[in-house]
Amino acid sequence: MVTGPGSANVIGGQFAALKTYGRRVDDMIVKAPVAVKAAFGENPKRVYHGQHKAPSTRMATAAILRSALIRAQEYKKKLERGAADPDKMPERDLKMEALVKVLNREIPLKAHAHRADDILTAFRIAREFDIDITIEHCTEGYRIIEYLQEENAKVIVGPLFSDRSKIELRNLTFKAPGILSKAGIKVAMMTDHPVIPVHHLPVCAAIAVREGMDEMEALKSITIYAAEATGIEDRVGSLEPGKDADIVLYDGHPLDFRTKAVWVFINGKAVKQPN
Repeated sequence: MVTGPGSANVIGGQFAALKTYGRRVDDMIVKAPVAVKAAFGENPKRVYHGQHKAPSTRMATAAILRSALIRAQEYKKKLERGAADPDKMPERDLKMEALVKVLNREIPLKAHAHRADDILTAFRIAREFDIDITIEHCTEGYRIIEYLQEENAKVIVGPLFSDRSKIELRNLTFKAPGILSKAGIKVAMMTDHPVIPVHHLPVCAAIAVREGMDEMEALKSITIYAAEATGIEDRVGSLEPGKDADIVLYDGHPLDFRTKAVWVFINGKAVKQPN
């Protein structure tokens, strides 16, 4: 699982990838950080408008993100000067350190964006600062396929198994993963747990198949494509020599909601087996 802060703030913080089994979180970490969260659209607008603060518009959201990345660029320059002359090393700034990793393309910016215009704003900022980006939710991505193709976008769609709780979800459809996939875009799917509980993820993939997505592409959307979108495909996401041996054996088709997991192996160790 990849987990981190929500979308109330323009920049929320760092994400981490973890296994779902272990006695302490230190032993469960696959990679940390894997991304820095940013949010476009209604969420930061709504939260801060209620506090009578910026951002209460989409323009302000973009401006705040740009300003933070510019400050991070300046901090990066100071770090470089400090490396050559310790007397010039700046006071440590953990927020800027996190963004410097994004500027260095060590980790991507994980951009919460539903509407087509927000997705395009995220792309513009990514190009401006030459950073890697993934589009989270991508609700209207199927309406701007040519731009997703042009940007070679990493797309993580979802949650689709939900109501249209805000105006930017009015074009929500389970047809989106199939449309994107057929256009040659690697689609990962998420539930945005706990918005939709994570154990419904295979159900989301199954409904996407019902609505036109290829079955194998749907399986990949919750395995290898998800791993690739989060930069952990060297360890998980497919059955290959040298990977972590995280394996599930089912008593039926994995996209059938009646199917149960019979055996579960994590790091090659059986953590669930037949009763």
